[in-house]
Amino acid sequence: MEIALLKDIVVIFALSVAVLLIFHRLRAPTIVGFLLTGILAGPNGLGLINASEQVSVLAEIGVVLLLFSVGMEISLKDLLKIKKYVLVGGSLQVTLTILAVYAILSRMQIPSGEVLILGFLISLSSTAIVLRIIQKKEQFDSIYGRTTLSILIFQDLAVVPMMLIVPLLPGAVQTTQQSPWPTVAKVLILIVLVIVSAKWIVPKALYHIAKTGDRELFLLSIVTICLSVAWISSLSGLSLGLGAFFAGLIISESPYSHQAFGNVMPLRDAFTSFFFISIGMLLDLDYLLANPLYIILAAAAVMALKAVIAGLSVSLLGLPLRISVLVGLALSQIGEFSFILSKTGFDSGIISEDVYQLFLDVAVLTMGATSILMAVSPRVADGFLRLPIPHRLKNGRLPMAAAKDPQWKDHLVIIGYGVNGRNVALSARSEGIAFVIVEMDPEIVAEEEKKGEPIHFGDASQEAVLRYVGIRSARVVAIAISDPAATRRITELARRMNPDLFIIVRTRYLDEMGPLKKLGADEIIPEEFETSMEIFARVLDRYDVPREKIEQYIDQIRLEGYEMFRSLSQEPYCNASLSMQSDIVRTFKILAGSQAEGRMVAEMSEKEKGIQLLALHRDLQTIASPDGKMLMQADDIVVLMGPEDKMDKIGERFSDS
Repeated sequence: MEIALLKDIVVIFALSVAVLLIFHRLRAPTIVGFLLTGILAGPNGLGLINASEQVSVLAEIGVVLLLFSVGMEISLKDLLKIKKYVLVGGSLQVTLTILAVYAILSRMQIPSGEVLILGFLISLSSTAIVLRIIQKKEQFDSIYGRTTLSILIFQDLAVVPMMLIVPLLPGAVQTTQQSPWPTVAKVLILIVLVIVSAKWIVPKALYHIAKTGDRELFLLSIVTICLSVAWISSLSGLSLGLGAFFAGLIISESPYSHQAFGNVMPLRDAFTSFFFISIGMLLDLDYLLANPLYIILAAAAVMALKAVIAGLSVSLLGLPLRISVLVGLALSQIGEFSFILSKTGFDSGIISEDVYQLFLDVAVLTMGATSILMAVSPRVADGFLRLPIPHRLKNGRLPMAAAKDPQWKDHLVIIGYGVNGRNVALSARSEGIAFVIVEMDPEIVAEEEKKGEPIHFGDASQEAVLRYVGIRSARVVAIAISDPAATRRITELARRMNPDLFIIVRTRYLDEMGPLKKLGADEIIPEEFETSMEIFARVLDRYDVPREKIEQYIDQIRLEGYEMFRSLSQEPYCNASLSMQSDIVRTFKILAGSQAEGRMVAEMSEKEKGIQLLALHRDLQTIASPDGKMLMQADDIVVLMGPEDKMDKIGERFSDS
């Protein structure tokens, strides 16, 4: 007996392999390949798929798993930090887009109800596509990633009132007077459930499950949490995807988020492909071929309008022009939740059949163009910065503070005030080195200025900002941001402005080292390399190699590894006291009853100046750059970096009571 769905899955995967292989050789975006697969396999293409409704169900699971994995990468604490961007930035973007669409279409003699729902549809962007691209580029920690995520979260939340409003619009066949308050109450209950689960229920449950050491049980527990919260969310009138995002937030507050993320990734990647393929299946090739220029111009107009309005909304938040351009281009497409909303409008009789098909084709085209547009967006942003635009617009609404010491010389410039930037600043202050910080998050700047930190707001990828902090007379610049494109631009700009400057760059991956070296970086610290050292140490430990011998191997490999990286450049080493040439990295296990047990991570750095905690391993996860308020526990393994003469002394704190 033939199973239609199984046949369709085989066809989809086989066609996807062929299309993606061609796209890989052409170096074209994977998402566009999935969309093309859907177009070819769908009823409007070659007609290879029969069970299209079942494929749509698999696609919905893909969206659920994607947003679940995104939620696991963001903690509730991080989400509260960006509440300003969610509420202000998101409301500005959605409201201004709806008003702009209404102002344009109302002059074309289109019914007001249809104009309003089109405003709703165009105001929403694709959470699944945009977050997938940002996730692959590891840009969630950047101000660009956080701002984009904030607006997307608001859009997803805005779908709820939009769904309630659509049946009430003029032209609806069936109007309903159902009160929105029950839905609001359900949403509030869901939020309370998320907070309670994240703080008390899930961490304890996962602790007992993890103790069993059963990987299958752990995976099933994670998937159950994901699907349960998504299901409860759908019962509350919210989308499944948003519920899955909440479920991810719950997991992110537990110590097992990294393990859960690793387990879910294969499932997410497999099912997410169905989402993009199902979107491609919606495209009507006959309608597109009959009106190609009209549809392409409509799609271009929609993307241009959305990019301008989203960029304007970000500028009104006080962020620099470069971030406004990046976020605007990232949010320029029509979103997946717009398809759900458009179906409601079509069923209600508000949207005509011709407009509905036009919307589907335009939406699919904008989605297909997203990955290409986001790939070139850094160059587009750099192009805008070269235009004769007022510095106040380039730098953002928050002005830079007046220079406290215009005679800076041989000072340190720190770009980015995250965990790495804070550690560098702490070390510089301990050694009496003059330093200045450049940060692009206005909230961090305002908070740290109150503490007396020499921190200034600005986009360091602009020459005016680097000139202001005295890059021409600086000795060292430490670049510690999570935006690869901005890191490369800052490196190139700093080298051009000061040929004698020693440039230290933190990067995540080894393959980013070559381009950074060519742009002028002297010292590059790859997190991937340091992580590999920790893995190497654990492998030897499992084979009962003595700890002293393991440390000798690690020191030797680290020395040879960094010498290999340094050989790419003939620039002389920095002779500042911040140079890491004399530092070593060692791993210690915290014994029960030792001085370190129950102490905060920050206390170690305060007592032993110059010692930096790179990572902490606990249970099933390794935490890179742990928070200073985190308490160290017995059996934790810490990875420290610092001067060799201090390592022996600090090692006693992990073993002696």
